[in-house]
Amino acid sequence: MRIETLLKQPEGKTLEFKRDLSSPKKLMKTLVAFANTAGGKVIIGVEDKTRSPVGVINPLDEEERLCSLIADAIRPRLVPNVEMVTVENKTLLVVEVFLSGTRPHWVMAEGPETGVYVRLGSTNRQADRELIAELRRSVEGIAFDELPMSDLSVEDLDLAALKSMFRGKHDLDEQELLTLRLLTKDQGRLVPTKGAVLICGKERPLHFPDAWVQCGRFIGRDKAHIFDHIDLHDHLPQAVEAILLFLKKHAMRGADFTEVRRKDVWSIPLEILREVVINALVHADYSQRGAPIRVAFFDDRIEVENPGILLPGMTIEDMRRGVSKIRNHVIARIFREMNLIEQWGSGIPRILREAEKLGLPDLQMEEIGMRVRVTVSLAEHIEIVNAAPEVTGEVEKLLAVMTGDMKRKEIQSALSLKHEDHFREAYLIPALQAGYIEMTIPDKPRSSKQRYRITALGKKVLKKAVRDQGGGR
Repeated sequence: MRIETLLKQPEGKTLEFKRDLSSPKKLMKTLVAFANTAGGKVIIGVEDKTRSPVGVINPLDEEERLCSLIADAIRPRLVPNVEMVTVENKTLLVVEVFLSGTRPHWVMAEGPETGVYVRLGSTNRQADRELIAELRRSVEGIAFDELPMSDLSVEDLDLAALKSMFRGKHDLDEQELLTLRLLTKDQGRLVPTKGAVLICGKERPLHFPDAWVQCGRFIGRDKAHIFDHIDLHDHLPQAVEAILLFLKKHAMRGADFTEVRRKDVWSIPLEILREVVINALVHADYSQRGAPIRVAFFDDRIEVENPGILLPGMTIEDMRRGVSKIRNHVIARIFREMNLIEQWGSGIPRILREAEKLGLPDLQMEEIGMRVRVTVSLAEHIEIVNAAPEVTGEVEKLLAVMTGDMKRKEIQSALSLKHEDHFREAYLIPALQAGYIEMTIPDKPRSSKQRYRITALGKKVLKKAVRDQGGGR
C-alpha cells in the first residue's frame, strides 16, 4: 500500500504513527505486539492527530539508532524492515514487522513472563500466562483442544449423549474416537482430549469452569437493567439450540410481536444468529479463565462475544473475506461431522451476504479486551413493554442472604460458592444491573472497603418472592 494511502488510514491492529523516537519503550511494545499478533507497520515522523508528515531529523542517524534499540530491547531477536520514504519533502521512517515464527517475543527489560504484548485494535495489551501459552502453541501447530487430559479415561465422557447428537452416523468405537481426536494416546494409555471433555465431558464444569454460555435479555439498548438471564451448561453442540431457544423466546415479547412466527419468518435473523453462535462456540479460547461466552439481547441488536483474541495472523478484515484459521480442531471437526458448519471460512461471508439481502446494517465484528464480539442489528426494535426486570433464581438466592452491608466475599460465602468469576457473572452483576442491590462506595467500584446492600426495589422483589413461595421473613 502506498505511503500516501497509509497516512489516510486510522491507527489499528496493523498500523501505528509516531512523531519521533522520544518514547522508545512504547515503540518496542508496539513492535513486539505486531510480531506476536498479525504484523504491522509503524510510521515515524507523522503527527498523530492530523496525520501530517513532520519528518525525521537526521534520518540516517535515527535509522541506525532505531535498529540498535530493537536489537537491544526485544527477545527473541526481531529483524523488521526499516526503510526511509519521502512525502511532501519530508523523510519518514517506516518500520514493517511481520508475524513472527519465533513468537512470543517480549520486551527484554520486562522479561518473558510480563513483557509479552499483543495488539488489540490500536492498543497494546500485556499477555497473561494462558495467552502466552496460546502463542507458543500456534507456532507449533498444536490446538489447545487436542491436548490430552492425562488424569481422565473414556469413562469420563458422556458417549451416550454424543451418540445421540451424531444420530447414528458414527459407531464411536475406540478407533472412531481416535480418528475424531476425542481420544489420544498418552504415556501408553488412551485418554480424552481437552476437546472431548469440552464437547461431552461428564464433569466439564470441574475441569473447565468457564466453558459455559451466559444469555441475557436487557431492557432498552444498554445493560442498565436486565429482564431475563440464563446460564447454559449444555454439551457444546447442544448449546447451539439452547441459545437459539432463548433468543426465540424473547423475539416473541413486546406489544408488536405477540405472534412473531408466521410461515417460519421471525423478527430476528435466525440463520445469521445461528452462524454467529456456532462461530463463537467453535472459536472460543477455552484456555482463558473467567470468560464465558456471552449472548446479550437488546431492543435493537444482539451481541455475541467469545473469549480469546483472533489467532495470530488474523484480522477482522481477514474474517470478512472468508479467511479461516481453526483454533479448536477437535471441536470444529465434531461440529462439521454434525453438519453444524459447512466449508471452512464460508460462514462469515455467507452471513454478510444474508444481512445485506435482508436489508440489515452491516454486521459489526470487533476485538474488545480479550474477546471477539459480533453485533447483529435487528430490522425492527423489539421493546419490552411495561416490564420490570425478571428475577433469576441466582439473584433471588443472593437477595435472600443479604443482611446489612456485606463484602463480596461474605455474600459469596453465604451462598456457598467457590468460584468468584461464576458468582460475579451469575449473581452479583445481574443483581447490580437490575437495581436490586447497590454499592456502598459507587464511585470506587474496586475499593477494598466496598460493600453491597439491598435496595428498596430489591426488598420489594424479595418480599414478593417469599410471598409467592408461601413463606415469611
